[in-house]
Amino acid sequence: MLRPEFQRKFEKLLGPDSFSTRPEDLVLYGSDATNDPRSRPDAVAWPGTTDEVVGLVRLAREHRVPLVPRGAGSGLTGGALPVAGGIMVVMTRFNRIIEIDAANLVAEVEPGVITGRLQAAAEKQGLFYPPDPASRDFSTLGGNVAENAGGTRAVKYGVTRDYVLGLTAVIGTGETIKTGVRTAKGVVGYDLTRLLVGSEGTLGIITHLILRLVPKPEATETVVAYFKDLTDAAKTVAALTAAKVVPATLEFMDQSAIACVEQYLQMGLDLTAGALLLIETDGPTAQAKAEAEIVTTFCKRNEAISVRRAESHAEAEAMWQARRVLGSAVFRLASGKMNEDIVVPRSRIPEMIERAAQVSRQLGLRIINFGHAGDGNIHVCVMYEAADPLEVARAKVAVKDIFAHTLELGGTISGEHGIGTAKKDFIGLEISREGLELMERIKAAFDPDGIMNPGKIFPPKETRLAVEQD
Repeated sequence: MLRPEFQRKFEKLLGPDSFSTRPEDLVLYGSDATNDPRSRPDAVAWPGTTDEVVGLVRLAREHRVPLVPRGAGSGLTGGALPVAGGIMVVMTRFNRIIEIDAANLVAEVEPGVITGRLQAAAEKQGLFYPPDPASRDFSTLGGNVAENAGGTRAVKYGVTRDYVLGLTAVIGTGETIKTGVRTAKGVVGYDLTRLLVGSEGTLGIITHLILRLVPKPEATETVVAYFKDLTDAAKTVAALTAAKVVPATLEFMDQSAIACVEQYLQMGLDLTAGALLLIETDGPTAQAKAEAEIVTTFCKRNEAISVRRAESHAEAEAMWQARRVLGSAVFRLASGKMNEDIVVPRSRIPEMIERAAQVSRQLGLRIINFGHAGDGNIHVCVMYEAADPLEVARAKVAVKDIFAHTLELGGTISGEHGIGTAKKDFIGLEISREGLELMERIKAAFDPDGIMNPGKIFPPKETRLAVEQD
């Protein structure tokens, strides 16, 4: 709890309308999309300028008050949870698109801009901001940068870090740093921009972004194909890769995911299928159509039960609806969800899905699998009843088994959601002790007093060693 004299200093800095200790605000900003209600901040701040953020950080450092940066609170690993109390720094007032420079394919924005809003503004000028997380209609660009968000287009266009040219951040010392460039190239000094991208608010608070844009594709073609099992779908993915066809998106749903969506929407999905592929090609009209023909051919060649191409934008959107509602649809199965975002080599997706099915049978839990087949990113949703301690415990066992098998297959335990609180006890499975200690030294250089989003990414050393030795 903030001492009254500290609270008065923060109120004087930001003004009474931008600093709150009201119980309703503490409840509202005490959780994120992980739906973990166990933590509460001591106060909520809404700064509106970089100078206000500087003042906030300096006061917090002086009084050793934790700061937790937050965008829309749509993160899935607890990155915006105030696990050590302190002040929730809500960045939604930083909501300006400052400039879209069509001549140089650059956008200057503030971190509170909603991702889909920038996409729409860029497209009005014939430009394209490719990072496309499922949360694009409500997540903020600053949150996307903090977590290095991916999304459906990553297979062709890459992830958020590939579009961040430079940024401004206030680090834990209260200093303001400007990193990167506004040009297509720039290799002067260490790449601090990429270090801050994906750092989950543990190094500083981002207040300004310089983002790379690309020309908007002239046309998009959408194909949906059903297969009797995931092996045939995986063969199709491999065949497209071998043919050097790189779709804009290449999504998959396993049988459990198809059934879940059909129960939710009743849109006529094929419940006899073992897998579904949703594929988009884009580019010049002739190229997009030609690649869609190749996609259709390879789907049929690899025993697709059925293949359909969208004949209109509305039909394509209807196809995409099945994929986009999955995050919500799964909650019809159980009240709790551990939503993991593992990545394995594309050719090993069937092995990973089979392992998840084994775990499901062994532990008596529903596990739903879907994701980005084009880059091997699988969303493994372990469902459980949140009020049942035994089911919660079994779900944790399931996640640990899935992580271990992911690494055995040459993968990683997080492709786009980050570590936060949800995965920090598992980070030692993937990152060596030496690597973690180096990361901690880097954090200490940016944040010597440990006020920036404490309790995230790094587990206690005793927990870390237990994970490594298990």
